[in-house]
Amino acid sequence: MQIPQGKKIYFSSDNHLGAPTMAESMPREKIFVKWLDSIKHDAEVIFLLGDLFDFWFEYKTVVPKGFVRTLGKLAELRDSGIQIHFFVGNHDLWMHDYFEKELNIPVYHNPKEFEFNNKHFFIGHGDGKGPGDKGYKRMKKVFTNSFFQWLFRWLHPDIGVRVAQHLSVKNKLISGDDDKQFLGEEQEWLAQYSKRKLETKHFDYFIFGHRHLPMEIKVGENSTYYNLGDWINHYTYGVFDGDTFQLKTFPTDQ
Repeated sequence: MQIPQGKKIYFSSDNHLGAPTMAESMPREKIFVKWLDSIKHDAEVIFLLGDLFDFWFEYKTVVPKGFVRTLGKLAELRDSGIQIHFFVGNHDLWMHDYFEKELNIPVYHNPKEFEFNNKHFFIGHGDGKGPGDKGYKRMKKVFTNSFFQWLFRWLHPDIGVRVAQHLSVKNKLISGDDDKQFLGEEQEWLAQYSKRKLETKHFDYFIFGHRHLPMEIKVGENSTYYNLGDWINHYTYGVFDGDTFQLKTFPTDQ
């Protein structure tokens, strides 16, 4: 895909809306909506790389309460013709077809390759990739198991959502409570994962979330791994102008 002159691609990850409470996350949600408003004039494509919500589960006829400002803004942008792609994270991995049916936004459960202006991108949330974190990888197999999801659906939403929010916010059983400290270029597991991917195919950019730390690490002669940070402490996002990729910070005092 060729990006038209003057247009850009934007990348965002890890809002965790609803955490630790709906009231406390509301100011962060309003900042995120302001950012979406600020980019709509030149956004050709928007990538949301997971954990938009701190918890999300789709029953057949019910979805979690709240997030009206975000969902409404995404609907507005999509209806205006802006492409939006959503990658599930480890907190909203129980997302199925609600975004696709209601917002016309495709949902991906695994990393995906894209090509823009002859630049090759490998994009995903990033959870469970690379070496280590075996406990979370085992847990993810349980949470993504269709039988486990079927059992969970039998809980009344008032009970199921409350239980899941407790696990997500208090105990971090779903997230694994990633270490928020920079581990060093040789120890960052998503950087290691990117290097292994380069052994079989070239990518100019590896774009991930999940670590909650904005990062830029060279993983090859012409390849760079970027982590988008989050909308909790850093308010960082990525932008590709058709030629180069940059990490930027959205001011929170507007």
